[in-house]
Amino acid sequence: MKGSSAVEASEASALVPLQSIERLIYTVRGQRVMLDSDLARIYGIATSRLNEQVRRNADRFPEDFCFQLTHEEWSRLMSQIAISKTGRGGRRKLPLVFTEHGAIMAANVLNSPVAVQASVQVVRAFVRLRELVLSNLELARRLDELEKRYDGQFKVVFDALRQLMSPPPAPRIGFRVTKGGEKQEADG
Repeated sequence: MKGSSAVEASEASALVPLQSIERLIYTVRGQRVMLDSDLARIYGIATSRLNEQVRRNADRFPEDFCFQLTHEEWSRLMSQIAISKTGRGGRRKLPLVFTEHGAIMAANVLNSPVAVQASVQVVRAFVRLRELVLSNLELARRLDELEKRYDGQFKVVFDALRQLMSPPPAPRIGFRVTKGGEKQEADG
């Protein structure tokens, strides 16, 4: 039997590619989280079994590992990810969401080879998203730095361009009368 569980574990990780897991990570209350139903599917168990294990091991799931969504958060998330409204046979309770640490802890309390193997993919997805966010922040910081550094130089260039683009003053046509009553040609 040991060999079959190892096969199941490798099949589970093969069934859930990293990119698929990344699409299941959302931001709620400023934290990146996964829905209980998505995590259960990845771990190859029923959502009710996952939630049951969380209830039985509540001391292992502090608020920064796992929390229940409010009605408002759930409606916002449903509209954001295009989940249909729950109807017959649907969800009866507000979902739990798991942070990266909560997802690891869930795999530990489930104590199944499939969950442990799949949790590696889940952690990789969280880490990859964190790296993407950090690289975007670094890029934004560098752009700001370049903008500040070159603002003065570009201002001179833009001022010169504006002067070149502005039309020269139109020449005045006609004569100008001076105080002495003499007529002079208008300066052009």
